[in-house]
Amino acid sequence: MAGLLHLHSTLLPSASALRRRAGAPAPSSSRRRCRVEAKIREIFMPALSSTMTEGKIVSWTAAEGDRLAKGDPVVVVESDKADMDVETFHDGFLAAVLVPAGESAPVGSAIALLAESEEEIPAAQSQAASFSSSGAAASSPPPQETAAQEASAPPPPPPPPAPIAVPAPAPPSPAAQGGARVVASPYAKKLAKDLGVDLFSVTGSGPGGRIVAKDVEAALAAPKKAAPVAAARPDVPLGSTVPFTTMQGAVSKNMVESLAVPTFRVGYTITTDALDQLYKKIKSKGVTMTALLAKATAMALVQHPLVNSSCRDGKSFTYSSSINISVAVAIDGGLITPVLQDADKVDIYSLSRKWKELVDKARAKQLQPHEYNSGTFTLSNLGMFGVDRFDAILPPGTGAIMAVGASQPTVVGTKDGRIGIKNQMQVNVTADHRVIYGADLAAFLQTLSKIIEDPKDLTF
Repeated sequence: MAGLLHLHSTLLPSASALRRRAGAPAPSSSRRRCRVEAKIREIFMPALSSTMTEGKIVSWTAAEGDRLAKGDPVVVVESDKADMDVETFHDGFLAAVLVPAGESAPVGSAIALLAESEEEIPAAQSQAASFSSSGAAASSPPPQETAAQEASAPPPPPPPPAPIAVPAPAPPSPAAQGGARVVASPYAKKLAKDLGVDLFSVTGSGPGGRIVAKDVEAALAAPKKAAPVAAARPDVPLGSTVPFTTMQGAVSKNMVESLAVPTFRVGYTITTDALDQLYKKIKSKGVTMTALLAKATAMALVQHPLVNSSCRDGKSFTYSSSINISVAVAIDGGLITPVLQDADKVDIYSLSRKWKELVDKARAKQLQPHEYNSGTFTLSNLGMFGVDRFDAILPPGTGAIMAVGASQPTVVGTKDGRIGIKNQMQVNVTADHRVIYGADLAAFLQTLSKIIEDPKDLTF
């Protein structure tokens, strides 16, 4: 649901009011009934989330002079988490833009003027000019002070040299025809798969460069080449200072606030063989591992509501009536936590579809506030990047966050004294110690482990 613009009316005095002030006689009652007061409304920067203190104008969807109807989108505002279309709930004309695209303004400050009629646009533009002149006067120092600053200011440092883009080396593909496929004999393909040899790195000696078995064996026996040193990313402005984006500023503020919460951490090892088999079986139906982990976590929270609670005022804690799983997602320029609401009540297939939709909206910066600020428990999964364990920082206003590492083959001892290999992952939970204690987390993690090690109920 798009945000609504906050509007404040400014009434221009009518001609009759001016005559009364000057002592002129009032017109007849019939003429007074036809009098219409001019209205110029200030369009304010809306608060699009509870944590938003200022917004950045991404673009104006209406131009100065355009007629607007109630509900029309007027401006796109970047909040601390998403870009949102903001609508007007008044008819009128966009008379003057006070904050152009690309600039920021505090929540509640005027960003444009809306005239009720086309005849009032010049008056609104005159009012806008007074806004600009007063703002310029407030921001510019006296001439003597400016001259002194210019005289004492050191010369600006030379700009840093522009980074030189290093072209990436072309990947070797001697066995590819136009980069589309590998030309190899069936036995060579099977042998390469068994030995773990990448056929794209093999040069074939058969007719037309066809790879045969001896080429695979030779590639396996050849000494490994040192991996090339990765060049610096050309999009990173080395040697320069870059200010936070709105989203990065919000993340920074939340992380600093989290330092005021007394937290503790508990780790647990969970065997994932059964979960991995289930994932392989239903992956083709669109099910994601993230959805499986969220579903398993939600089912465990049903049995441990204290772990789903939170402390917001330092004096009490709140038992959440819903189990809404936030999942941390890295996007360009920041971090956001889309929320899978009522994850314990939604089937795994619908949950996976919802997760895909949320990720797409997050990357397009189109999430609505309730889709990222209604979480009651948070997951942060770096296992997909090969990270085996890590600790996560507790988001303000929640009771716990669980960091999930990669599932890896591990040598373990069985209860009968034998040694075997099982896939295991490490999870570490960071919790608010004001409301959650060690025994509470231990019981929760034991329940979660049982659900993951016997996941038959996850598909219901």
